[in-house]
Formats: sequence, C-alpha cells, structure tokens
Amino acid sequence: MRVPKKLRYCELMAEVAILMGGWSAEREVSLRSGAACANALENSSHTVYAIDVGRDTGEKLRQNKPEVALNMLHGPLGEDGCIQGLLEILQIPYSHSGVLASALAMNKPRARDIFQRAGIPVAVGKVVSRFFAAENHPMRPPYVIKPIANGSSVGVFIVDEKDEPKTELGASDWKYGDEVLVEMYIPGKELTCAVMGENALGVIEITSDLEFYNYDAKYSPGGSKHLLPAPIPEYMYEQVRNLACAAHRALGCRGISRSDFRYDPHTGTLVCLEVNTQPGMTEVSLVPELAAYAGYTFPQLVEWMIADASLNR
Repeated sequence: MRVPKKLRYCELMAEVAILMGGWSAEREVSLRSGAACANALENSSHTVYAIDVGRDTGEKLRQNKPEVALNMLHGPLGEDGCIQGLLEILQIPYSHSGVLASALAMNKPRARDIFQRAGIPVAVGKVVSRFFAAENHPMRPPYVIKPIANGSSVGVFIVDEKDEPKTELGASDWKYGDEVLVEMYIPGKELTCAVMGENALGVIEITSDLEFYNYDAKYSPGGSKHLLPAPIPEYMYEQVRNLACAAHRALGCRGISRSDFRYDPHTGTLVCLEVNTQPGMTEVSLVPELAAYAGYTFPQLVEWMIADASLNR
C-alpha cells in the first residue's frame, strides 16, 4: 500500500500555484480543498500562492510563472480536461490526471463504456432526455438519475418504487445538461477506494442517515460516517482495491484518483459507479483519510502530489 519512496516527497523548493474555486457547482468545495492544501504547505520550503480560477487564469499563470500547478478544482473546467489543456499549452507541470483521462472520467457514459470493455462491472444503465425522465420512468424503479458530467452528487436523484418521475428534471432552471444517465439502483453498501500512483490504498464504507451519500453528506461535518477498513469480506475488500486500480488504468489516470462502488452483500453484486480524478481534500474528505490510514500525514500527501506533477499526463 506504500507508494514508491522516490515519489513520496518533493525535496526541492518550488513555486506552487494552487488552482481552486472556479465557477462549477462544486466551487465551495474546491475553495476548501485548496485552502486545506495551502495550510498544509505553510511550513514547507515552497513558495505557495492560491489562484481563484476565472476567465483570466491563463494571464495570471503567465504572470506568476509557477513551476507546479496543484489542481484543486472540482467539477467542469477543472476536472474535465479543460484546465489540464491550458496547463499543457503554458507548459506548467500539474497534478492529477491529464486531458484525456480527465475528460473521459468526467463523462459518465463514456467512462461506463470503457469500464465495460475493461471487464469492470457497472450497473445496468442508459442515457435519456431529462424531459422524458421528468414525465416517465425510463426504467423500472428503483433507479438513480445522474447528470452526464458533474460531481459531488450534484443533481442526483434516487427514484423508489413508490415515487413519481422527478418533475424537477424538466425545470427551466436545470443547470446540468439536457441528457441524464439513468442506472439501476444497487442496494447495500457504499464503498470507495483511492489509488495513489499505481497503488490502491484502503477501502472505506460510507454510511449516512441522509437519503444517500449526497452533497450534504459529503461535506457537512457529521453528514456521514467512514468505516475504515470497510467491514466486508477480505476477498471483496481486495476485489474493490483491484477494480479501483483497473479503473484508474483503463481511463489512463495519473496521480491520485478515487473510485466509488456499490456492493450488495446479499447477492454479491459489486459495481463501479465512477472514478473521481480530482477527489476532495477538505477536512472531511476521503482521500486524506485513506492516505493517513496508509501512513501519510496530510502535508506528506500534498508534497507527494507536487512531486508527482508533470506534463503529458
């Protein structure tokens, strides 16, 4: 579970730009992730400054000329290959996945196709118009409706047998695209596993008193409980770790990613929900907890991401 020693720390001083904020629905979480990383580097030898990403980010980067960009953006722009493309153009080494892997992971139907080709199990699902799903059940309930490209469970609905179609999908102020992904709901446990470099870390089971592991459960203190190591059979624990690595490789991810799964212990069904190429780094986030379980302090985790930064990812 250890990462290679040569990648563990950035031993040289570097000018590090922490990219955070942006304008996606996950802006506030990104600001918290960025602030946490800045605080972790307070006593380091690096020169660190934060950039609240906007339309002028390219100009800010040209002016400051950082040696490394620590990407703490979440959601569209920061997690879909766009900021990665800008950093490639400006020749600024950056953390996490590159242009193609980021774009593929962010697009849930594309990622599903790749997972299936790689033998990674996914739930039965299909893409439909949000307007159709607002008036009809696109599959037999229970099922889950997700935006094609978003994170942090923003815009996600679980439709139970007793529920009517979610009319909210037809609203004029819907912000998440005219197509949605509909997947069969898998009862049971919510599991997650991070990959650091080429190595899977531990597996967490996430529990919550809320309807599901939604935005509030993810980012509100006490919104969820993390059971580490996940209380599942040892063979299933290792299967989740192996599948997290397989998903990371299939998409071509780099640096740190986190894969989410559903596991039904009654049927033995295990499916991969998605890969997060820019997982949260807040005080309640999963990756710092998994890294700590593997023996890394949060400052060491941040230093590892800086040391791992590169171009052509």
